[in-house]
Amino acid sequence: MAEEVKEAKEEKKGGSKKILFILPLLLVILAGGGGAYFFLFAKKEKKGDNAPLPSQVGVMMDLGVFTVNLADRDTDAYARVAITLELSNEKVRQEVDKRLPIIKDAIIDVISSKTSSFVRTPEGRESLRLELIRRINTILFEGGVRNIYFTEFVVQTT
Repeated sequence: MAEEVKEAKEEKKGGSKKILFILPLLLVILAGGGGAYFFLFAKKEKKGDNAPLPSQVGVMMDLGVFTVNLADRDTDAYARVAITLELSNEKVRQEVDKRLPIIKDAIIDVISSKTSSFVRTPEGRESLRLELIRRINTILFEGGVRNIYFTEFVVQTT
């Protein structure tokens, strides 16, 4: 009888040791699962950027490479810029095809009005991008230039 009581006490001690080992392990697993859920599935929102991202990429149209003299007064400078347009749909692409010489002329006019020190800065390139989008959208009746991508941008001064 004394042996049975002793064995029962030993079983209880072993059980409490298991609980002390399993309980922290469960807490770590639950915390890790909650953290993983938060990082993977929580709605991500950037502060100050409320503009929705387009759900699809528009129709891309490569306009080729433009080599243009820049408006520097003291030195000779030129820019070599490859441009790709992102259009809203195929109908706008057909309109761009019809007005391609007018659009290319407008691009040359806008780029050649800038100085090399202006287009070398990130702010200058972004300003140039926005100006080109506005200018091209005024030429098109459908509108629809979503974005302009500079796939090559080289400025050289002599």
